[in-house]
Amino acid sequence: MAKQLTIGIVAGEVSGDALGADFMHKMNALYPNIRWVGVGGTQMMQAGLHSIIDMNRLSVMGLVEVIKHLPDLFGAKKEILAQFARQKIDIFVGIDAPDFNLRLGKALQNQGIFRVQYVSPSVWAWRENRIHNIKMSCDLVLCLFPFELSVYQKHQHPAVCVGHHLLEKLHKDSRDLPHIRQEFISKHRDNFPTLAQIQDKLLCMMAGSRRSEITAILPILIQAMQQLDDGQTDFVLPVVSQEHAQLVQTMIDEQSPTLLPKIHIIYGSADTLSISQQAMNASDAVVLASGTATLETLLLERPMVVVYKLNTLSYVLAKKLIKIPYVSLPNILSNEQIGEPIVPELIQQQANGDNIAWHINTILDNPTKQTDKLASTCQKLRQDSHHNPAATVLQFFQQNMTGHHS
Repeated sequence: MAKQLTIGIVAGEVSGDALGADFMHKMNALYPNIRWVGVGGTQMMQAGLHSIIDMNRLSVMGLVEVIKHLPDLFGAKKEILAQFARQKIDIFVGIDAPDFNLRLGKALQNQGIFRVQYVSPSVWAWRENRIHNIKMSCDLVLCLFPFELSVYQKHQHPAVCVGHHLLEKLHKDSRDLPHIRQEFISKHRDNFPTLAQIQDKLLCMMAGSRRSEITAILPILIQAMQQLDDGQTDFVLPVVSQEHAQLVQTMIDEQSPTLLPKIHIIYGSADTLSISQQAMNASDAVVLASGTATLETLLLERPMVVVYKLNTLSYVLAKKLIKIPYVSLPNILSNEQIGEPIVPELIQQQANGDNIAWHINTILDNPTKQTDKLASTCQKLRQDSHHNPAATVLQFFQQNMTGHHS
């Protein structure tokens, strides 16, 4: 029987939990005797993770927000490292959350632990000099996108493009929209009876998966819905939990109670596609906060408008540091072939109800103008190399650790 491997794995938020669980399943399929310890959410725990602390302690975004939570983040780091030492881990895999995970990796330096950062920090976007810290903090970087490799090649650090796990899972639904929408409505009618009243047009509005994002972005989406409410349009708002659903409901009730009958707030488990992916698929267009969801929308080839709003100080600092013209993945990924944004990005002051409504109406007048570009970007992304992340980690681990822990 294969020697038991103990792998420490840490994810800091919902999208990391999905990526971590996918990695764990692939790893378990290749190596039969793994003990998993670290931090993750429900999906990773279902895949066999013994979670040390609540993942939500690590889900903090924005520079100013992080400062407030520093004492707890330091405490969390200490607890994780103590548990890793106790369990004598062989491999450490940090899933995204680079600010936190690279610090963990650095603390594990020279302990004979093979360290992997899964999801490249955005060195290609800002602070390329961080590469020196990355080299000290991990032995291998698993990149999601091919354009990320060049910076590692330039600095001679091991990095492999494994592709995003959503590439395997998400494809354009080629059936016609009324059919997809009808299926979506009937599938969720029991839990969300108001879906049955959906009119001719359906817009999917997504305010993000964190509380702080919802409180920043939902008020702008409500303004946009007020503008777009023409009696023929309904809105579907997927959220990650019942708690977020209540928060959203309360905020809409305070800001624009007359809109409530037209807004369908949904959450909960799903089968092959997540509930938010089903909602995007059934909608004429999607308005969403920048993040992983923009990649999902791209792979489903649904037209979209991206909004982004940070705490003012965080934004001013980020603007000084960032050296690429776009924030959303569809634009970053297509940039090489087109040189102009394929999806509208509304940032800070530009993220307001009027602008969102204008862009949505423009898209609805001619949706294929955007979807054709999304389709060619998807095709290019899928052509670029994909390695199995688990096989890659095992291969590099065995090369690096020959003779170690014998």
